[in-house]
Amino acid sequence: AYWRPYHEALSDELARLRARHGAVLLWEGHSIRGTVPFLFEGRLPDLNLGTAGGSSCSPERQARLEAVLAAQSDYGWVANGRFKGGYITRHYGRPEQGVDAVQLELAQSTYMDEDAVRYDDARAGRLQVLLGALLRAGLRDMLLTRAFDERMRRTQRQGRITFYVGSEGEEAVSVAAAMALDAEDMLFPGYRNQGLFIARGVPLVDLMCQLLSNSRDMCRGRQLPVFYHSAPKRLFTVSGNLATQCPQAVGWAMAAAIKGDSHLASTWLGEGSTAEADFYQALLFAKVYRAPVLLNVVNNQWAISTFQGFAGGEQRSFAARGPGIGVAGIRVDGNDFLAVHAVTRWAAERARGGHGPTLIEHVTYRAGAHSTSDDPSRYRPGDDSQFWPLGDPVQRLRAHLTALGEWSDERHGALLREVDEQLAAAWKEAIAQGSMTEGPRLDPMLMFDDVFRELPPHLALQREQLAAELAEVGSPRGGER
Repeated sequence: AYWRPYHEALSDELARLRARHGAVLLWEGHSIRGTVPFLFEGRLPDLNLGTAGGSSCSPERQARLEAVLAAQSDYGWVANGRFKGGYITRHYGRPEQGVDAVQLELAQSTYMDEDAVRYDDARAGRLQVLLGALLRAGLRDMLLTRAFDERMRRTQRQGRITFYVGSEGEEAVSVAAAMALDAEDMLFPGYRNQGLFIARGVPLVDLMCQLLSNSRDMCRGRQLPVFYHSAPKRLFTVSGNLATQCPQAVGWAMAAAIKGDSHLASTWLGEGSTAEADFYQALLFAKVYRAPVLLNVVNNQWAISTFQGFAGGEQRSFAARGPGIGVAGIRVDGNDFLAVHAVTRWAAERARGGHGPTLIEHVTYRAGAHSTSDDPSRYRPGDDSQFWPLGDPVQRLRAHLTALGEWSDERHGALLREVDEQLAAAWKEAIAQGSMTEGPRLDPMLMFDDVFRELPPHLALQREQLAAELAEVGSPRGGER
């Protein structure tokens, strides 16, 4: 038959790609008029995703595709509706053999005037504009996070702050997730999730003042550096105790569900922290009470100096621990901004729809040291991160935007200069509020506040004694002492 050479060539190419890469995605694209009375009643959705009823594509791949569609509101869409996939999708889709086949049937009205049968540049470019804006914003937040980390690391080496934890190589995990979630969703970060704070618009000055523990410190000098929080931006206090944020996030989500609130909770922890009992207790409660919560395991390959294999990562994925207790689990390339955004969006919609929690494993790489107290060269090669096969999240998104025509070397250089100027201005403002060596300083009387509703007599006495001592030495409260 005339079509046989085409299918023979397609089969050979699929075999070649599968042998080389281990897995293949076959994308079958079609378009059709939005109204075809002799085929169907009414109007066809704009985007029609088909996976032969779920048999031609892995559930994880379909979930990611649906999440991308769900994340936008300009186009109507359906999965496995009237168009479930044609012969190519049904015949070649073998997810168990590493070949996913997907059909996208596009309503012609999305890119042309169907009545005049004329291509419409404006319609076709509409989605590209939205996508470009989203990606540029994501790139800026990731670059800002990385530049913030580098400046604070240098600041610690200069002795101007005592400690710092960076997130180089993991920026997409936080920034893409923050952009995918609603502003009112409650976030329970780990200590390497500063991208959440930056993406949600917490002022850099506030983060710097916390690191300096100065007169404007959001924690009033009571927390270690990097233990930020922001009630207005719905960001819970970072804790150094591993995995404690997991049951807290589940509890918040349970309370939200009981109150009929549409918002959800999301939390992050490292793969090494999955050994903590808090993690499994959180999974159990989330499963039993169908809590609207996302539990993100950031598999950055290292728990300080311990490789993730010691935590069981070489046996089965960390995402597989979810289904073991009845919680949906999915593994995602944590260095792919779009993939993290799509999976987070999918899991969030799933939670809001009453379908319960999701465990997401983000496969990424901790490019820098665990903290400023760590020397990674003692347990891995110094250039190890350069050989990480999933690449650098910032450079990957930059390359993607450039390929779309949405970015250039000139724009990138301009953004880097803008970010540096923003950081310099924020540091100047932060240091004016005090430092480790210069005032103004926090009022020492604050240590008695925010613990007890009514101060116990013994603490009231100590407060009076401290006030008397400060008055005796002539030290103004919150002054230059």
